[in-house]
Amino acid sequence: MAEHPFTHLDAAGSARMVDVTAKQPTVRAATAAGTVLCSPEVVDLLRSGRVPKGDVLAVARVAGIQAAKKTAELLPLAHVIGVHGAVVDLEVVDHGVEITATVRTADRTGVEMEALTSVTVAALAVIDMVKGTDRYASISNVRLLSKEGGRSGVWRRDQ
Repeated sequence: MAEHPFTHLDAAGSARMVDVTAKQPTVRAATAAGTVLCSPEVVDLLRSGRVPKGDVLAVARVAGIQAAKKTAELLPLAHVIGVHGAVVDLEVVDHGVEITATVRTADRTGVEMEALTSVTVAALAVIDMVKGTDRYASISNVRLLSKEGGRSGVWRRDQ
C-alpha cells in the first residue's frame, strides 16, 4: 500500500503515531500563551492574595509544569518525550490572568503540544481555584507563540 499523504494516518487511513526513531535528538523549545477572563472581584482577590482556596498562581504554575510532563498521556498520538525544562508565568491583569509557558527538550520531536497543554491546564487550575467566586470565568485565546529547533527551525507568531 502507498504511504498516506497525512503523517498521522497509515496507508489504510487509520490513525498512527509517526515513527521518529531515525531522527536525531536536537534542542527544541516552544512557548504558548492563554488568558483566563474573570470578574473584577476575582482580579481584586488575586491581587490582594485573598482568594478563599489559597495561592491561585502557585497552584496554577505547578499544574502547568505537571501538565507539560503528562502531555503524551492526554493526547493519543503525541510522543513521550523528555521535558527538560518548563517555565509557567502567570500575571494578574485587569481582565484576569495572562499565562505563558515555555517548554524545552533535547529530543526527536517538538514540544509545541506540551507548551499548549501546560497553558491550558494552568488555566483550568485558575478556574478551579476561583469558580466559587466567579462562575463566569473562562479560558480564552490559547495559542502557540513560538517554536525553535527541529527540521523547520524557528517560527514566531508575529512573523
